Amino acid sequence: MSNALFKGPFGLMLHCTSHRVLFKKKYSFLNRYIPWVIGPLFGQTPETYFTHHMGMHHPENNLPDDESSTMFYQRDSLRGFLHYLGDFLLLGIPRLIGYFNRRNKPTLRLRLLRGELLYIGCTLGLAFVNLPAALAVFVVPLVLSRVIMMLGNWAQHAFIDADSPENCYRNSVTCINTPYNHKCWNDGYHISHHLKPAMHWTEHPLHFQQNLALYASNEAIVFDGIHFLHIFFYLMGKRYDLLAHHFVLLDGTARTENEVIALLRSRTQRIGRGVLVPQLT
Repeated sequence: MSNALFKGPFGLMLHCTSHRVLFKKKYSFLNRYIPWVIGPLFGQTPETYFTHHMGMHHPENNLPDDESSTMFYQRDSLRGFLHYLGDFLLLGIPRLIGYFNRRNKPTLRLRLLRGELLYIGCTLGLAFVNLPAALAVFVVPLVLSRVIMMLGNWAQHAFIDADSPENCYRNSVTCINTPYNHKCWNDGYHISHHLKPAMHWTEHPLHFQQNLALYASNEAIVFDGIHFLHIFFYLMGKRYDLLAHHFVLLDGTARTENEVIALLRSRTQRIGRGVLVPQLT
């Protein structure tokens, strides 16, 4: 129960300390405490989150070479999400290894394999000692954490403009005025996080306020009073009316509910693999 209660705050703490290390170089060995000691108890295999998130997801920005990209799925479809989730659970690690091979990143590949294999080895060893305990402490949290991470990534990148999927304003969402941000390190500000991945978590609200004109000119998707779980379940239920109710009119221009729904629907359509996108530099 406590694992589920603190999984969100812990996961976002791991996220923040992956982007900005917690301890200075002099005490760098202490930076291993979160991913190697606490992480496994929350279903986070050591190094996997860092290598996936920092080594692939941010450099590729949800574009085709991102092995966890949502582009190729109908993003208001439960069937689409289950395919996406199953693909990650079964093939996510092999595909991440393949990505590092293609990108010639042997250090990240080694870190990934080291953490995964040690986690598997320790879990199997402990299963022979006490199978129910090993399942409860290591296996169930692992599955739960990966389901939640994929659910989160799906919602964060559910609304993509097919004409410019590389544009962070148009391939991510921002959630404001939600207690989730207080609990989970301002994770709702996902657009600014992709714009400036190293930005400190406390700086996102001000950055959003200072750049409202850019958000508006790019027709960024911003929701008020809800967070990613709401977005996910509203999409699965095709409740675009509820999403439209929380949609923020950034430029002050009046839009009818139907106009907002049309915009949101246009951003959740599956993007074919033949679509060419600009290369990130």
